[in-house]
Amino acid sequence: MTPKDFHIDLEFWCCGKRWRCTDVGSRVIVAISLEAHEVVSSERDPNDPTKRIERRYMSSDPIWLDGPPYGIMEDVFDEDSLEICSLTPDG
Repeated sequence: MTPKDFHIDLEFWCCGKRWRCTDVGSRVIVAISLEAHEVVSSERDPNDPTKRIERRYMSSDPIWLDGPPYGIMEDVFDEDSLEICSLTPDG
């Protein structure tokens, strides 16, 4: 695929994962992964305020996909990585 094949909100596949396009440039596109992702939260330890408690879990909650701004990281796909993108999972 090339940047002209993309538009904002287009869902596509790359490396076995589903993505949603969030921005299109002349040579790159930006996208968020629609796969489950790791969420990390941190809070003070109630028993020792000098320490923090970290919690990690996987989430598929669609709230993370609302944006912009998005609650998850956007990835940049350059000209080389766009070549392996497709509109179907088996590309």
